[in-house]
Amino acid sequence: MTDTPPVVATPAVSPLWMVLATWFGTGLSPRAPGTVGSLGSLVLWAPLVLLEAPWWVRLLAVVVVFGVGVVASDRVCAVRGEDPQIIVIDEVAGMGITLLLAGPSVAVLVVGFACFRLFDIAKPWPVSWADQKIGGGLGVMLDDALAGVYALVLTSVVVRYALPLLGIH
Repeated sequence: MTDTPPVVATPAVSPLWMVLATWFGTGLSPRAPGTVGSLGSLVLWAPLVLLEAPWWVRLLAVVVVFGVGVVASDRVCAVRGEDPQIIVIDEVAGMGITLLLAGPSVAVLVVGFACFRLFDIAKPWPVSWADQKIGGGLGVMLDDALAGVYALVLTSVVVRYALPLLGIH
């Protein structure tokens, strides 16, 4: 049983915005919707990473996801309240930032996922500040974007120093 009310498109939230905000339904998971949404984001990010899309293509994708996410989150928040758990497009943007400079490796995707979830859940400053002080769609998106910056740095360090020590490339 879930505590999340069923998702119903209302005149204030069109089905398109709901589908985008929930990242094609991954945010409807009754357990750990943020984790499921982060995994779901790999449908977009894994091909860009594994096919070695240039950093600027990835950045452009992050900017588009972030912009669409602000609008979609705003629409859902207006109906459902501030930052309902069903919104996971913020995780998609955060994962994109995390993997912005990632090399073509499944191991890097796994490390990036773990690092992003760590910072998204722990919310160190200024992630916590953005989460608590900035409302609406921008607030929903910004805290995960900041978590993504932290995760990008940690992922880069782990990939550069720790994975080679373990013989993983």
